Amino acid sequence: MSAEATNPEAAPTDVAVRRRGRARIDLRRLGRAALLNATAGPAPRDRLPDAIGHVAEAHRAHHPEADLTVLGRAYVLAESSHRGQFRKSGEPYITHPLAVTLILAELGAETTTLTASLLHDTVEDTEVTLDQVRREFGDEVAYLVDGVTKVEKIDYGAAAEPETFRKMLVATGSDVRVMSIKLADRLHNMRTLGVMRPEKQARIAKVTRDVLIPLAERLGVQALKTELEDLVFAILHPEEYETTRALIADNPGAADELGAVAEQVTAVLREAGIGAEVLVRPRHFVSVHRVRLKRGELRGCDFGRLLVLVAEDADCYAVLGELHTCFTPVISEFKDFIAAPKFNLYQSLHTAIAAPDGAVAEVLIRTHRMHKVAEAGVVALGNPHVGQEPDGSLQGSDDGERVDPTRPGWLSRLLDWQQSAPDPDTFWTSLRADLAEDDEITVFRADGSTPGTISLPVGASCVDAAYAQHGEAAHACLGARVNGRLAPLSTVLGDGDTVQLLLAQDTVSGPSPEWLDHARTPAARIAITGWLQAHPESAAPPAAPTDPRPQPSVPADRRPGAELHADLDGEPPAVVRPAGCCTPVPPDEITGFRVRGGSVTVHRTRCSAVDAMRGLGREPVTVRWGDTAQGRVTLLAESFGRPGLLADLTEAIAACGAAVVSANVEPPSEQRVRHTYTLHLPDVAGLAALMKAMRDVPGVYDVSRAHHTRGLG
Repeated sequence: MSAEATNPEAAPTDVAVRRRGRARIDLRRLGRAALLNATAGPAPRDRLPDAIGHVAEAHRAHHPEADLTVLGRAYVLAESSHRGQFRKSGEPYITHPLAVTLILAELGAETTTLTASLLHDTVEDTEVTLDQVRREFGDEVAYLVDGVTKVEKIDYGAAAEPETFRKMLVATGSDVRVMSIKLADRLHNMRTLGVMRPEKQARIAKVTRDVLIPLAERLGVQALKTELEDLVFAILHPEEYETTRALIADNPGAADELGAVAEQVTAVLREAGIGAEVLVRPRHFVSVHRVRLKRGELRGCDFGRLLVLVAEDADCYAVLGELHTCFTPVISEFKDFIAAPKFNLYQSLHTAIAAPDGAVAEVLIRTHRMHKVAEAGVVALGNPHVGQEPDGSLQGSDDGERVDPTRPGWLSRLLDWQQSAPDPDTFWTSLRADLAEDDEITVFRADGSTPGTISLPVGASCVDAAYAQHGEAAHACLGARVNGRLAPLSTVLGDGDTVQLLLAQDTVSGPSPEWLDHARTPAARIAITGWLQAHPESAAPPAAPTDPRPQPSVPADRRPGAELHADLDGEPPAVVRPAGCCTPVPPDEITGFRVRGGSVTVHRTRCSAVDAMRGLGREPVTVRWGDTAQGRVTLLAESFGRPGLLADLTEAIAACGAAVVSANVEPPSEQRVRHTYTLHLPDVAGLAALMKAMRDVPGVYDVSRAHHTRGLG
């Protein structure tokens, strides 16, 4: 199957050089074979119908031991049910399922996928029922056929297309072969789109661009993705397409220039004793267009890349070492997707080398297995209901569980959020936005729960992580610790970050409208929007102090603190009071200093003011605690802002028997609020219990003793 595109309205001579040697099958020839089969009756039991011979040949190339009997039965049912139907291009309709099946066969799809592909339009367009397919071909084939069958337009009206894609995606969540068939189906339809009206071509091309191409990229089916890109490029950007096509046609020697570099690379690897196959891969049209925009004027080597195929993973790095030793490497072009595979299963080493004549060639280095997965993605992985042994043979899992490496994080996220988007327009808009993300990151959960990782799109914030981990329970999220440090919910996460989400215990808390500014994933945006619509009062800005100066909410009183005594070597007794910067209480270690007026101020020994006093030459005064158990202390409470937090804190303080002398609340900053309380304790022995009670208030993440910097008198 070709990965190069043609203009849908162009003549066959306009076809660019193809990646594979197999020529595209002539649909008219397939149509004639189908009509001959229809008039000649069924083929003998010991051989396949002529029209499916090309499929059988391609299938056996990947699966030599495959049983082709079921393909013959599927073709007979498909041909007989579609008999008399014609495509708008004039060919018998059976040529479409044949072409779709051939695309998948050339990618290496297994027999069940090809069987379903032959039958994929029968339930939708003929009298064949799903039960009939199930009886004759089994549950798996029936599931795949049902997954790609469109919903009835008479039932869904304008929502039929979004709901059809929703149905396919849900089915893909259980079996990715559903989307493989859909992608091949769309590719063949795009190849023959030239018979449609221009406006319909544009509409189909836009959906292909926004939905199908990103899905092909995420499923790793590069062979389908690149040709779909070129076909969309030709329809939506005809002028740029023609410019690119002419540019390729005007540089017929590009392959020769790359071929010369390939010969040099082959010689170097042969001398090093590394068995490798070096191929020249022409770029497809969109790739050439992108390189032209990036580099301006193109040289011969810019029209393609070298592909080096080896047997083992270690050989990839051996090739890389030889290339970087014998040629001048372009270090900025080096990428290691073997040690860190892409989220769509893609693995390769990418580099670029400068040949002695100055030509720079990009090089892809991969094993044959990596190449198969890079081209065919999930199609190459076969049946997701069985595991794969290291030697490539398939074997079922012992516990009956589905072993499916093709269920990546992006698909799980998509399946989760689509349940919260019952409105087709919301689903359709969110789907396109979700698929527009080009890459994803993995963050680790700090709570040790399973699974231990969360997959998110690049640019996701703590808000997205909260909804990915906790669903609607994330409405009560107050903040997060990122890599062990407190961080606001707006923090953008990086690949490999460790995240701990902090949730309130009450059910009153909810998201603020500002969360939408930091939400990248549809799951988060849909959940936040739904909560805000259900709680319109929360959309109003929260009441917060507008004066940046501290606002005392409780006036100071004159209740005495703990009893303090100072030893002044026979001098008259002085007023001894605790310092306001650190508010010592028994049994803190304390140090006193004389201040203006002859009084003594008492600090905690570790207070920074003690070192400052000594630096000024002040002599410390011996002080000690008296017998009184009461005391006064200043506490700082660090919290995430939420409604009712101040009331909950003062209630917790009162429950511990402490009295509020004064309280200051600073204006919120990045969703965090600092409270300063000066409290009178009837018994300072209860300080630890008081601080714990304050920390237990939802939204409070730290309570500490105050340590202000004040004038030293």
